[in-house]
Amino acid sequence: MSILVGNVIAVHGTKIVLKIDEQSSKETLFHGGEKYKGVSIREYVSIQRGFRDIICMVEGEYLDETRVDSSNGRPTFIRKVEARPIGFIDQTGFVQGIKYLPMIRDQAYLLTEEKIRSIFDRRSHGDLRIGRMLKEEIPVGLPWRKLFNGHIGIFGNTGSGKSNTLAKLFSALFELKLPVMADKSRFIVLDFNGEYGDEQLAASEHKTVYRLSTQVNPDPNDPRARFHLALSEFWELETMSLLFQATSNTQRPFLNRVITGKIRFGANPNSLTSFIKAKFRQSFCAGEVKPATLDLMRGVAKMLGNQAIVDLLANVTYYRNLGRFKYGNSFIDPNGVQYDDSIAPIVDALDVVIDDEFDQLLIRANLQLISDLNSGYVQFDHIQPLLKRVESSITSLRKILVIAEAAPQERTITVVSMRRCNNEIKKVLPLLLAKHYYTSHRASVSNPPDRTIHLIIDEAHNILSEQSSRESETWKDYRLEQFEEIIKEGRKFGVFITIASQRPADISPTIVSQLHNFFIHRLVNDRDLYLVDNTISTLDSLSRGLIPGLSQGCCVVTGTAFQLPMIIQVDRLPSEKQPASEDVDLERLWSPAAAVDG
Repeated sequence: MSILVGNVIAVHGTKIVLKIDEQSSKETLFHGGEKYKGVSIREYVSIQRGFRDIICMVEGEYLDETRVDSSNGRPTFIRKVEARPIGFIDQTGFVQGIKYLPMIRDQAYLLTEEKIRSIFDRRSHGDLRIGRMLKEEIPVGLPWRKLFNGHIGIFGNTGSGKSNTLAKLFSALFELKLPVMADKSRFIVLDFNGEYGDEQLAASEHKTVYRLSTQVNPDPNDPRARFHLALSEFWELETMSLLFQATSNTQRPFLNRVITGKIRFGANPNSLTSFIKAKFRQSFCAGEVKPATLDLMRGVAKMLGNQAIVDLLANVTYYRNLGRFKYGNSFIDPNGVQYDDSIAPIVDALDVVIDDEFDQLLIRANLQLISDLNSGYVQFDHIQPLLKRVESSITSLRKILVIAEAAPQERTITVVSMRRCNNEIKKVLPLLLAKHYYTSHRASVSNPPDRTIHLIIDEAHNILSEQSSRESETWKDYRLEQFEEIIKEGRKFGVFITIASQRPADISPTIVSQLHNFFIHRLVNDRDLYLVDNTISTLDSLSRGLIPGLSQGCCVVTGTAFQLPMIIQVDRLPSEKQPASEDVDLERLWSPAAAVDG
């Protein structure tokens, strides 16, 4: 038998008022060998209604202002608490939701720790334990079947324990399920700060770690120094548009013409040579010569490294009043006679073999622009910014990407470290990776899915922000649409996203609204709290009010996988398993011993 602590004295809709006995004010009580928690805020009581136990959570308390004089003349006060029903216990166990309400004079009892555990701990889902309930200090098992079958959000300010929670959550999953995951699930970690490249999450034999860098040239013998893209994936409009931030109205159609030409004629080894010769002749012999084509031809000649053509073009002059090119003492007329006499012998000697796909792209893009200008399809000022982005980006892309058909086999966990990449690559590469894994998985998975992809993005505000002012609105929309498609449509294909961020208000509301489960650490910014309050339907007002004051490592856990919001103190990982995101220990750094060692 449990401890009777009071009875119902008022029922206002779903708000229950209980008159509580004095003994219930104690923090801990023992009865019949069982441990009980006294009645306080966020504790649970059971109200008996017939053969059922209605479970209520305490949300407030106060003293009745009415004084009742006792026999010895001393005044006493009546303690009252307000509680809200959250479910009931019947022969099947705990059932969430308000189905039964108590009546006045129904009796209230304390719950044993075992009863409280039965409310939160769904043993049928396994033993995924990452911490304890904050107040009850009861280890709680998370329902991993529902949790990882949806999208997850982990939010919290810097220093709140967000990274530890992310690492602990997946470390516990891998300890429990990694041996049976092979060929069934893949986990892709987009690691902006190089926090998961060592022994974090799982042992190194289960991980493929790409350590990408735009600061140094990659080791050609290290297959993990660059990420592999197939030729067909590189020469694809969506990939090109993503890599070079092409605008939709003019630049994407231009890239499409470049790619179409490569695919149509690329199998012929002489196609590029023929293309160059044809565009040079067209530029010199056009009815209306375009001066911009001269600079483009000079750029192509430098890329080819052909000194003879470079010297030839250095001696070509454009005469605006005549609208013609002049080479030496001859103007080049549209009839082609002067071209055949003085220029064709040098150009026609060209024999081009370009194995590098980036060089192919640069040359074909310049040649396509020459063709489009001569045909009057485009304006130079609309396409030139794209060419400049291609030229500047390729220097970095060469260091982090290799274009080849044969890609190395990846293990169950793939970590892509972008710590040593510049900001431009950190903005573009995550979209390329998300598209790479999502597209290939969607094309090969059955219905219903027999395999899953789990995309884990730490510091997600870097790429999912709506607030960035360093990019065009068109590119921002395109960037967000890529991830919004994955988070809205990915679940039906077995693709799930986990995002962690210290500024959830910066992330697209569409993305946040599609998350299923949340681990919310301390947040103090009003915009972040407003987003949480208006986006997460499973978060009650009491739990929401605790968020600004949560201690390090403590979080509110809520979502579709959980019957009720929980406050959990997440266990701290061992030092070798922790993400490389710890604060600097200034006491040790500035100690006299450290100065001597230095």
